[in-house]
Amino acid sequence: MLLSIKNISKSFIQRGLVLDNLCLEVTEGETVAIMGPSGSGKSTLMNIIGLLDKPDEGEIIFRGASIANFTDDESAVYRNLNIGFVFQDHLLLPYLTISDNIFLPLLASTHSKEELSVKEQYITRLMKKTGITDLNDKYPSQISGGEAQRVALVRALANNPSILLADEPTGSLDAKNAEISGELLLEMNREYGITIILATHSFSLATKMSKITGLADGKLS
Repeated sequence: MLLSIKNISKSFIQRGLVLDNLCLEVTEGETVAIMGPSGSGKSTLMNIIGLLDKPDEGEIIFRGASIANFTDDESAVYRNLNIGFVFQDHLLLPYLTISDNIFLPLLASTHSKEELSVKEQYITRLMKKTGITDLNDKYPSQISGGEAQRVALVRALANNPSILLADEPTGSLDAKNAEISGELLLEMNREYGITIILATHSFSLATKMSKITGLADGKLS
């Protein structure tokens, strides 16, 4: 089992109980869609999986090891090694070129020259596959929303993560670009074996995943 979430709960002062004794199991290479209305806790769950937030109680087991009580430094290492994030807002840094935005995650950890060369070749392949190679020297303000989301996807995959967390990845895209982005996610899963967990309102995107689960009243169904 790649990821096992056991009986996690999370409350916020303003919103009350958001996740209630929630359980989820994800196997290696699986694609999982989490559906639910706004405010149902989808983003909260994604942030907890990525250790951007901590549950009030419950267990998170990643490849057999408990990670829910990691320190901030341990959580950062876990994210750098294992997690890629794609959000509805692509969050590209406006003062960096597209190429610099994509290669930024490589600066978060130390690599030998050989490792860096392998990663650079991998990223170059991803850029070709997603059709963004010619955007290298442009800035985020100079590209379209669909292009920006493809850049964000490649950036999220730069460190070859075990899990890609995609939070409403097509929410700001038109139907055509949403379809392209959905197919790209599946292609990354097929070619590189990356496990995908996505939160979405889109039923058409959710049906592309191997498993669909609904989030309501703090629980998955």
